[in-house]
Amino acid sequence: MPAPFARSVLTFSTALMHKNGALANGNQTNGHQHPDLAAFEDVDFSEAEMRDVVVIGTGPAGWTAALYTARADLNPLIFMGPEPGGQLTTTTDVENYPGFPEGLMGPEMMDRFQDQAERFGTESRYGTVTHVDFRERPFRLLIGGETPVYAQTAIISTGASARYLGLENEQRLIGKGVSACATCDGSFFRGETVAVVGGGDSAMEESTFLTKFAEKVYVLHRREELRASEIMQQRAFENDKIEFVWNTEVIDVLGESAVEGIEVINNETGETRVMGDVTGFFLAIGHTPNTGPFEGWVQMDETGYIQTEGASTYTDVPGVFACGDAQDSTYRQAVTAAGTGCKAAIDAERWLSEHGAAEAPRADANRQPVEAVTLTDRN
Repeated sequence: MPAPFARSVLTFSTALMHKNGALANGNQTNGHQHPDLAAFEDVDFSEAEMRDVVVIGTGPAGWTAALYTARADLNPLIFMGPEPGGQLTTTTDVENYPGFPEGLMGPEMMDRFQDQAERFGTESRYGTVTHVDFRERPFRLLIGGETPVYAQTAIISTGASARYLGLENEQRLIGKGVSACATCDGSFFRGETVAVVGGGDSAMEESTFLTKFAEKVYVLHRREELRASEIMQQRAFENDKIEFVWNTEVIDVLGESAVEGIEVINNETGETRVMGDVTGFFLAIGHTPNTGPFEGWVQMDETGYIQTEGASTYTDVPGVFACGDAQDSTYRQAVTAAGTGCKAAIDAERWLSEHGAAEAPRADANRQPVEAVTLTDRN
């Protein structure tokens, strides 16, 4: 979980520059050591299209950011990334999003988000932003490693991916009894028996939450002791519905169209057995933020979540904003992601109104580093 920003002035590292304005220490700006820019060397940006807003990634956050910037007449361009629609496309019934009392399928929800954003002028394209150059505006983006685009502002909404064990049947049954979100799917298992894999705070929180619905919750951990904090462990140990299964790893998920059990192995004795009463299988072994292309450009925590200022979506690069699960390791809900997408759009619109558009550099001009920024809480 990223360390929260203090409610006071925060100063990020000052950009190091040579006297002639060139970057010091290679490609260093705002204290970040940037990735190699070799991918840009043979790309001609002289005819690259210029966009006021480029939204990177589609999920509840990205589509909402696109909707709001479109309604502000900013004509956003959104790139859908390698998994258009994000994690919700692997979810069957979504019953906890306000305004849909009967629930609806995750893919259908994302289709509706897209239709609404496009109705107001969003241009959506298939493609993945693979490289960025945030040294100065307009920012340079490479789509699929080769197509150039200029962006006056960029909204990062690339989300995060749940970590799975990598079992073939586990992947096949995602959304059919296999889940990485107890808050999203726990209510589907009322009166049933479920299993949770993990040993950290998330696993304890998820398993405790599931006891509101499930009759029994197994917590499977590959070691003899948990990584979770003492208070989280104690809550789980005191819950009569939770049973811990130690030194155990899952080697298969059983069932054709739904989970009908799991096969496990004791990693000390080598004994295998089938837990045939399990109908819900939950992974609580963490998430990986999809922020690789931005590493070294914007401030991140130690696990790769983008850090933003206070309650805003401002990153430490002026004109770059982040929203959704790419910067939220705590809530990870569709409704909270959509909320931050709205915030990112409003932040970007106000920032553009204040700073205006920047001209593309001449072909023979050197790009200068963005100025160091001092972030203040915008609450």
